[in-house]
Amino acid sequence: MTDVGTWASLATAGGTLVLAVATFASTTSANRSARTAERAARIAERSLLAGQRPLLVGSRLLDPNQKIQFAEGNSLSVPGGCATLDIAEGSAVYIAISVRNVGTGLAVLHGWHVSIDRPNERRERPSLEDFTSQIRDIYIAPADIGVWQGALRDPAADLFQATEAAIKAGDLLIVDLLYGDSEGGQRVITQFALRFVSGEQGDRWLASSVRHFNVDRPDPR
Repeated sequence: MTDVGTWASLATAGGTLVLAVATFASTTSANRSARTAERAARIAERSLLAGQRPLLVGSRLLDPNQKIQFAEGNSLSVPGGCATLDIAEGSAVYIAISVRNVGTGLAVLHGWHVSIDRPNERRERPSLEDFTSQIRDIYIAPADIGVWQGALRDPAADLFQATEAAIKAGDLLIVDLLYGDSEGGQRVITQFALRFVSGEQGDRWLASSVRHFNVDRPDPR
């Protein structure tokens, strides 16, 4: 009877062990499958976002002139690779930049920030609260060019006076543009340097992108 009881206990223990091993294997397999599915979902999400990601740079000098109009009716012509700056004495300072979208998604402009600075002296992006919102929506299609435009309209403001003086003196201007994808995500700030040059082709403001800052994801540097 002792032998029978012992064998019965051993059989029960063995069955329990087999069940435990099977349960562990099943759980491990399920966890592995869940992790695999999660990784696949993340990869799919990154691929989707990459397909919608815009990136603005300065356009090429060979790109065509573009004409834009401001709310007051003022029209400006913006050559490729350049910016156009115009002062309406005592009322407004108009700024327009020819840009190219080298990303894979539609760029939607959210706002802008202008400063009298040098790009190599400022490594941090401006605060989002310091940006001026766009009055009208501006869209730049992927692999295409477009024009960003903004205006200072408060002659009593320090920034207005400093920008007006810098334009008249031909000093360097820094313009930061805030934009994102068509769904409002993947926001980026691209910093443009506007440099006045005088040469055989006449006076002009060259516009070049000097730095990119990611807002909604880690920076590339």
